[in-house]
Amino acid sequence: MTDTNPTTPASSDSSSISSLRRLIRDVPDFPKPGILFRDLTPLMADAAALRTCIDLLAADVASWKPDLIIGIESRGFIFGVPVALALGVGFAPIRKPGKLPHQRVSRKYELEYGHDVIEMHADAVRPGLRVAIVDDLLATGGTAGAAAEMVREQGAELVGLAFVVELGGLRGRARLGGAKATSLITY
Repeated sequence: MTDTNPTTPASSDSSSISSLRRLIRDVPDFPKPGILFRDLTPLMADAAALRTCIDLLAADVASWKPDLIIGIESRGFIFGVPVALALGVGFAPIRKPGKLPHQRVSRKYELEYGHDVIEMHADAVRPGLRVAIVDDLLATGGTAGAAAEMVREQGAELVGLAFVVELGGLRGRARLGGAKATSLITY
């Protein structure tokens, strides 16, 4: 696992990580030419691997003592909900515009090819709440950075971000505002 701290988290298990890595499929030229897509669906289809992945994420996030897990649409829901359940805390979604029914806060952010917006319910977090964000993959950090800013703007304490995969060469951590971050697998 990769963490912003100089030590590797205690939940690190190199054989488990290697078995998870073997299940991630490389898809060249998706969604456009020149992109190598890291497809986590084979990992999610393997019940034992999915359990291992959730257990490892939950072990890392547990050390931050969050009160709430936030998952970013859509694959962050797949990993965030079971982590929340494993830790006995609640879950709140961050979604694309127009998907949440109640009063919302939003954040516009830049992508390498334009702009996008994410939203969460205005009452999803409150001042003093300890929040961890869980998502499948950290690439350029635009979406995760916007989610982190939104949590902080609502007065919550962002205790960290956890990812299954990190594309280290894209330097996404630089857009997380100095937040603690961990990932199980780094390419």
